[in-house]
Amino acid sequence: MTTAQKVARRKLSLLELASDLGNVSKACKVMGYSRQQFYEIRRNYQTFGADGLIDRLPGPRGPHPNRVPAEVETAVLDHALAHPCHGPLRVAQELAMRNIQVSSGGVRGVWQRHNLLTKHDRLLRLEKSTAERRLTLSDEQIRLLERFSPEFRERHIEAPHTGALVAVDTFFVGVLKGVGKVYLQTAIDCHSRHAWARLYANKLPLTAVQTLNNDVLPTFEAEDATVEAVLSDNGREFCGREDQHPYELFLQLEGIEHKRTKVKRPQSNGIVERLHRTLLDEHFRVEGRRTWFDTIEEMQVVLDQYLVVYNTKRPHQGRGMKGRTPLQAFRDGIPKPQKEAPEADLKPAA
Repeated sequence: MTTAQKVARRKLSLLELASDLGNVSKACKVMGYSRQQFYEIRRNYQTFGADGLIDRLPGPRGPHPNRVPAEVETAVLDHALAHPCHGPLRVAQELAMRNIQVSSGGVRGVWQRHNLLTKHDRLLRLEKSTAERRLTLSDEQIRLLERFSPEFRERHIEAPHTGALVAVDTFFVGVLKGVGKVYLQTAIDCHSRHAWARLYANKLPLTAVQTLNNDVLPTFEAEDATVEAVLSDNGREFCGREDQHPYELFLQLEGIEHKRTKVKRPQSNGIVERLHRTLLDEHFRVEGRRTWFDTIEEMQVVLDQYLVVYNTKRPHQGRGMKGRTPLQAFRDGIPKPQKEAPEADLKPAA
C-alpha cells in the first residue's frame, strides 16, 4: 500500500467515525484533523468519490499550458541527437533559422523532461541510439573502420592443417656497405609457424621463386606434405599476368593456389608480419650490433643458425601452438592419410 492510499484510508475512517459518533468535533479531535479539513474532505468525497480522498497537487492537470508543442519538442530532441554539445541558446537560434520558434528556456524545459540537461546525458543518448540503430556502411566507411579497429588487427588466419596456407612476403632489412639494400624473402606455414627466410640484394619474382623452390617445397617433400595455397600481398615480385609472371607460372606448375591480401591492407597477412617483428627484435638488431658483416652470404649463415633454433628449439605461445616448437606443430599438423574401407566379400553364400 502506498502512502497516498494510506492517507486516503485515514480520511475515509474520519468520515465514518464522524457518522458513527454524530459529532464532527469529537471525530476530528480523535483523528487529528480540524473542522475545516473535515468539511473539505467530505466535499471532495461527495464530488469525486473515492478519488477525492487522494491528495491532489496544485497546478494544471496534464501538460502545462505554456509547454512547447509536440512538433517543436521533437525538433529539439532531434537537434540534441545530432548536436549533443550545443547549448540551449545555440539550439534555439539553429531552430529559428528553420522557422521553428522556441526560446532557450523552452529548450531547457524539453531537456529537463527527458533527463538531458547535461552534455554528458545527451552524449550517452547519442551513444545508445547509435548502438541500437542498424547502419548500412559504404566501402570507404568499412575501410576506415577496419584501419583503426583493434579487433580487425587481431583477426586470425585460419589454417586447419600443415600446408593449408603458406604466407610469403618481402622485408627490407637495411643497407649493407659495399652491397646496397638487403631484402629478406620470408615464408611461414600459417598452421605450424614453421618459417623459412633467404636474404637477397633485390626483390624480384626470381628471388621469390627461389625461396619457395629451394627452401619451402623441399621441407614439405621431406615430411611427405604438400602446399595447398600461398598468401602474398600485391607486390610486383608476387603478382602479375598469370601467363607471363615467373611467380604465377611457378605456382601454376606446382598446382598451388595463389591468394592475395586486400590492396593497401598488408596487416591482413598478420602471421608473416609478426614473423618479421620477431626476426627484427631477436636476430637482426642483436647480430647487427654483435657482428660486422661484409657480404650477404655471411648474414645468411647466421640467419640459418637462428632459424634452426626458431623452428626446432624455440617454444611458441601463439594461437593454437600451446608451447610447441614450430617443427613439432608442423609434423603434428600433417594430414593423416585416410584408410580405405575394406571391399565387401562378393562371393555368393554357400
